[in-house]
Amino acid sequence: MHTAESLKEQLAEMGIDPRGTLLVHSSLKSIGEVQGGADTVLDVLADYMKDGLLVLPTHTWSYINAENPRFSVLESPSCVGILPELFRRREGVIRSWHPTHSVAALGTDAGDFTAGDERWDTPCARGSVYGKLLDRKADIMLLGVDLRRNTFIHGIEEWVDIPGRMTDDHEQLYTVTPAGEEISVPSRRHCGLSWSQHFWKVEQVLEDGGALRRGSFGDAAVMICGTGETTEIISRMLADNPDLFSDNEPLTGEAVPEPLPPTSREKPEYGR
Repeated sequence: MHTAESLKEQLAEMGIDPRGTLLVHSSLKSIGEVQGGADTVLDVLADYMKDGLLVLPTHTWSYINAENPRFSVLESPSCVGILPELFRRREGVIRSWHPTHSVAALGTDAGDFTAGDERWDTPCARGSVYGKLLDRKADIMLLGVDLRRNTFIHGIEEWVDIPGRMTDDHEQLYTVTPAGEEISVPSRRHCGLSWSQHFWKVEQVLEDGGALRRGSFGDAAVMICGTGETTEIISRMLADNPDLFSDNEPLTGEAVPEPLPPTSREKPEYGR
């Protein structure tokens, strides 16, 4: 059985900056048996990042739509797992106001980080929390999940304006604030193929380029993606081939870019 101490030791070995910003996509089941269960997992993550910013996605895209258009910041459950749902209810955690792609954050500047997402009409606008992850050179932790769960890659596609990813028309959605105010948020949605199901294709490229490193947390395999390096590599790949994620076939040799310089690929080290 995994304990808080054993999980802390594993977390410290991954080179995550405890004073930086960490977004966690997760599968609780993949971690295995933990003394104290999900609360212990969240306690470990929150304690490690106590001097930084811990972020979990609390998306509602699976059920907030034109037929069910009201997203409640306080009441609408997350559709992306148990840990995000428990995390958003914790004391001190602040949830952003985007009707389909909200996140929850814990840290001294969580309010600034989450503020204003209801102003954007797309899921991952450059000025949204996903763009702020890049501004902060955040790490993205894929805890027991793979790149198909990495919403940040949707953001990269959006920022370089890959065609066919977003609806042309808007759905009329609303955000119900913690104070009960109803805000109109006309929203464009992801459309077309299940593009994220093809994100796995760049795993080896990201690792070879120093954008992805690996670790373990409990029984779960972990991938840590640096937002700066990931954006640089995938943006170059999309510039060369806008259809990069349009099929589920492995990459051929000519589709693989040159790796980043060695100075960009060193694993960071932080004190435990």
